Amino acid sequence: MKTTIIGITMGDGAGVGPEIIMKALGDSALYESCNPFVIGDAKILQRAAGVVNSELKIRPIASVTEAQYEYGTVDCLDLNLLPADLPFGQVSPEAGHAAFMYLKTAIELANEGQIDGICTAPLNKEALHKGGHIYPGHTEILADLTGTQDFAMMLSAPKLKVIHVTTHVGIIDAVRMIEPERVYKVIQMAHETLRKAGYAEPRIAVCGINPHAGENGLFGYGEEEEKVIPGVERAQREGINAQGPLPADTLFFRTTRGDFDIVVAMYHDQGHGPVKVLGLEAGVNITVGLPIIRTSVDHGTAFDIAGKGIADDQSIKEALRQAVELAPKR
Repeated sequence: MKTTIIGITMGDGAGVGPEIIMKALGDSALYESCNPFVIGDAKILQRAAGVVNSELKIRPIASVTEAQYEYGTVDCLDLNLLPADLPFGQVSPEAGHAAFMYLKTAIELANEGQIDGICTAPLNKEALHKGGHIYPGHTEILADLTGTQDFAMMLSAPKLKVIHVTTHVGIIDAVRMIEPERVYKVIQMAHETLRKAGYAEPRIAVCGINPHAGENGLFGYGEEEEKVIPGVERAQREGINAQGPLPADTLFFRTTRGDFDIVVAMYHDQGHGPVKVLGLEAGVNITVGLPIIRTSVDHGTAFDIAGKGIADDQSIKEALRQAVELAPKR
């Protein structure tokens, strides 16, 4: 039995989270690398087991110390927040509140040192808001509840890693929020994260904001010169191997070819689009800058297929693998 303990939050109970968790925990190899358990509702996991035709048993527990981490039985820290007949694929304030509470509980356990990492199944932002928790998503909840000021979203897929300067804001607000200090800090976080992961000298590519990275003032109003270049130059002065701003339309191809180790994207769709083209099922979301390890699937609650048993568990398996890899060792 391995000693790394990973808490898996169930996400929105009306979505595919419970199903992909039950599928993933059906892989015995996972138990060879870590001690996984679920923070959620045991009755919803039991329902999900039926949906995906899983023979795994559910063991409700009241504390982490009760978990036995035996393959074939899913330990569930049972918060008992949802009705057994919660409708599939519908926005529910109850499910939104429950998803928040699963994450809050996981953060508390991580802060107390009871678990070594958190892997999150997807939540639904509309349900989260209707449940009384006004956050853009998981990343912002984690930052708020851990008191983290400087953090960033990193997406990891085969052949491509992307870290974001801005994320869940409109494009006009994103351009306004991009500043040299933020660009520098995101480059620095990318450098430190990859160094910890074993890259001796991470090669960091920084996107421009405008088409062709502004093309020397031809496009835009000097945003690259004002907002991006000073941050890149500061990182370079500190010995970080960062290049940019570079045209985003060719940069992601160059990175998948092997020219760079990670891309710094300026806004949500600039970074998310290329990763998701490579495959929704293979992407992993990692929150960088937190005092705790958190990885996540890089897809949503998929309400349209919830309850059908067809959701792919590849992303959550990869998220679990990376949580184990990044987590501090006991």
